[in-house]
Order: sequence, then structure tokens, then C-alpha cells
Amino acid sequence: MSDEPPPIPSLRDREVLQAALPGLARVAVSSAWRLASWAVTTTVDTNAKILKAVADGESPATAVQEAITEWRDIARRGLGLDLNEVPAAQQPHSRPGATLAELQARGAELLHDAADVWYEGDTHPAYARILEELSPDEARILRFLAVEGPQPSIDVRTSRPLGVGSELVAGGLSMVGLHAGVRNLERTHADLDNLYRLGLVWFSREQVADPSRYQVVEVQPDVDEAKKKAGRSHKTVHRSIHLTTFGEDFCKLCLPGAQRPPAAD
Repeated sequence: MSDEPPPIPSLRDREVLQAALPGLARVAVSSAWRLASWAVTTTVDTNAKILKAVADGESPATAVQEAITEWRDIARRGLGLDLNEVPAAQQPHSRPGATLAELQARGAELLHDAADVWYEGDTHPAYARILEELSPDEARILRFLAVEGPQPSIDVRTSRPLGVGSELVAGGLSMVGLHAGVRNLERTHADLDNLYRLGLVWFSREQVADPSRYQVVEVQPDVDEAKKKAGRSHKTVHRSIHLTTFGEDFCKLCLPGAQRPPAAD
């Protein structure tokens, strides 16, 4: 077998092939022909593969993409780069522009700051991002919880002997949105879910300190509707909605007027 590179298709062959291929295929063949003039000694075989692949019915886009990958490897090899090194944009758990070495350097810097007894951080670095992911109504809910403390919530379930087979009809029913003065009351559940996602609130299985506060919640229209849906033998479960410790610190630092007043003597 000869070691010489395969012959470049003649101009006549190229014209015949281009005439036989529609739209995108002609663009791909034309692009391949122009690129064949670049570093002929290393790319002639690649261009011939494109022409053959397109002539055999392979997608022109796929053929060109495979060629681009091959040419990229040739360029990286010519620059003396390691072909096994994964580009930063393809590395897992990294943001665009952050290489593995940069991420490790940031981690080392954090550990260095943690060991520095003189280092003082004003706020948690996530607070700025969290503020961008909050709606005005969610800020109102946070301020309300920060000032008023844990709030009662109710789950409505179907009632079964010993609780076996009981089904949840409606969960997390509360007056948080109403008392916080949100504009879109019907979105309160979604707002609370987002606050939970951000780690600012949590839904406790425990009751609030004063059980009588549940009486007001149980007569609300949405709770009454859930009871009717659950049937005559329904059951209500008392729970509560709290700020997390992280949420309390966030409210104290980021939301003006979100401090709970001191308890009366």
C-alpha cells in the first residue's frame, strides 16, 4: 500500500458532485474544497472523507462537524497542546471561563481565608445572587416571617382507619401571603417553594406555640374547599412555616425593616 496521500479530486469531479447535491450539501462541499488548501499535507485525507461521506448520503452538517473536530485536533497538535486535556467549557461543574486549576485556586483561597484569624467577611457571597432571584412578593413574605416569626399551616388529608391509605388533598395551606400583603395571592405557594429552593424557609412538621392560631386558618375558603374535596371524614394536620437560620441572617442583612421586635418584658 502506497504511503502517498490520496489524489485531490479534479475540478471536473468537484463540479459534478456539487451539481448533484442540493443546497446545504453544496455549501459543505464548497467549504471543504476551500479548506483543503490549508495545510494540504495534513488535511487532504480529511477533505476526501467529507466528499465521500456527502456523496454516500451522510448529512453534510455531520460530515463537516467531524472534519472540524479533526482539524481542531491537528491545530492543537501543531501548537503542542495536550489532546487529552478537556477544554474549560467542557469541564463538569465549572462556569464558562473557569478552568479546573482556577477553581482549585479559588478553593485554596477560601481555605486560606478560613485559617486567617483577621479575615472578616461582611456577607455571605450567595446573598447578591439570591436577591436577583427574588420577586417583590417573595421579599414581602420574607420580611413578614422575619418580623412575625413562624406561621401556622395546615394539610388536609382523607381520613382512614389508623391513617393507612390516607391521601393528601391540599398541603401547606396558610395565611402567609394574605398577612404579608402580597400582590399575587394565588402565587403564594409558588413563592414559598422558591424561598424553600433558595434555602430561606422550611416547612416544619411541628406546630406553632399557640394552637389557637390554627382556628383562623381552618375557616379560610381554600381550607374549606379542600375539606369538602376530602369528604366527610377528612383530617387536618397542623404544621408550620419558618425562616431557616440562613434565611434569618439574609433578612437581617439584606431586607430593611426585617428585624423582629424585642419581646416585651
